[in-house]
Amino acid sequence: MTLPTRSTKIIFLITVLAYSIIVSQSFMYILSLKQVQINLESNHYTEIRKLIDTSMRANFTYVIYTALVANLMLVISTIKNPVSLMFITATIAFVALLVDTLLTLKGNLPINDVINTWTSDSIPVNWADYRTKWFNIFQYRQIANIIGFVSLLIGIVFRTK
Repeated sequence: MTLPTRSTKIIFLITVLAYSIIVSQSFMYILSLKQVQINLESNHYTEIRKLIDTSMRANFTYVIYTALVANLMLVISTIKNPVSLMFITATIAFVALLVDTLLTLKGNLPINDVINTWTSDSIPVNWADYRTKWFNIFQYRQIANIIGFVSLLIGIVFRTK
């Protein structure tokens, strides 16, 4: 069963809104947050990383779930025309979001778990290696979610009626 055009538009809107919150993190790290964290000493970096992680786990999870569900619904609602730009861009965005989510679950969150165990007295000598690894994984997430978001925008701007 295909969804009516109005339903597809609403799903598209929800997908774009949720995705925009996700990709905003990537853009903020490009603009400033990465450099700020690179310039921090070990105690300050560890403290801010813990605070960010706590806040993101509490709030960002809902955004991810919303984006994943809405994007999947968008793919399903546009599958009736698999060669359409809407379907293709929605599918690209969904795959990119899955990549971002998997990199988060298998890469960044395990590093956060390790950092969260550190106290100001127990920060390892190689703490900067953990930060570097975190940023390296996050760069791949940035690529994935920016590609996904731009794909959605292309689907909006260049769709045919």
